[in-house]
Amino acid sequence: MTRFYDARGNIYGVASPDYLRRRGVDLPDSADLAASARQAWSASAIAAECGWGAVSPAPGAKAHRCDGLLVGPFQAAPPFDLLIVNTDGSLAERSGNGLTIFAQALTDQGVMSEGCELRVHHDKADAVSPMVTRVEPAGYQQVEGFWLDLGQPGFGPSAAGAGVDSGVAQQGEFSHVAALAAIDPQWDRSQFVRVGNPHCVTLVEQMAALPTYLAMHQPALFERLQAIAFAPPVGSGRPCVAGVNLQWAARASGNQVIARVFERGEGPTASSGTSASAVACAAWRAGWVGAGEVAVVMPGGTAPVRLRVEAETLSSVSLFGTAHSLA
Repeated sequence: MTRFYDARGNIYGVASPDYLRRRGVDLPDSADLAASARQAWSASAIAAECGWGAVSPAPGAKAHRCDGLLVGPFQAAPPFDLLIVNTDGSLAERSGNGLTIFAQALTDQGVMSEGCELRVHHDKADAVSPMVTRVEPAGYQQVEGFWLDLGQPGFGPSAAGAGVDSGVAQQGEFSHVAALAAIDPQWDRSQFVRVGNPHCVTLVEQMAALPTYLAMHQPALFERLQAIAFAPPVGSGRPCVAGVNLQWAARASGNQVIARVFERGEGPTASSGTSASAVACAAWRAGWVGAGEVAVVMPGGTAPVRLRVEAETLSSVSLFGTAHSLA
């Protein structure tokens, strides 16, 4: 059966390939083949495992009971291959909360007791597949969880896959994204970041300029953000041809940043691990935070992010997360 887990308010279902096949999902035998053929099976997998079924969603609730489906592992021993399926049927290259949940599910199954590599297969042309993340079981402030090594981030429109005709104007180290500024003039300074997947972090001066989690669910704002974040045919492909995850960040005291998230292929989310990591990287680039640990505060919870700086270059970013089963 599919088991559901929560990581900072981000909920994913975890399903084995064999289980999905028994459920009638036409899933190929290997993760790489499944990624390349995802249009033949991903929508049916989401419908079967992530819908509300006979239970009616609460008024104003999301169209699905979770933020996505984790399919795997495709083998009995590490390294473990998996697929991250968004609720629109697209595949993600990486998800911090998703990988935390998958690591916890493997631990609960008794097949992971020490650090290992998780290999996410996807069909994005602008990123390597599989996307490999090293996961280490660890404690943080007396809480057991996992550190995820996300590697060295990339910065700028080209790193995130922004197109030539993208409506992006460079302003020093930062970008002006016309489509975002058209929604709110305070959203006029953004930093593109790639931490395995693409992000556009908009830095605001006032906390009040952050979009609220509820407001992003309202059709008037949701549809405009969806056009920016989602890849075609749902989105516009501008600024990024393959879509981009959107975040907004406001400076807080110390090494702390307040953030909101609108994910590519999903929409508003209470939290996102790679989004938190991208926000921490953008905040460092803006001079808001220093190296070391950064706390990114989202509606679903606070994500500890560790930044390593060498010779004034951000050399690596790591994310700590915990997850618990909802069963």
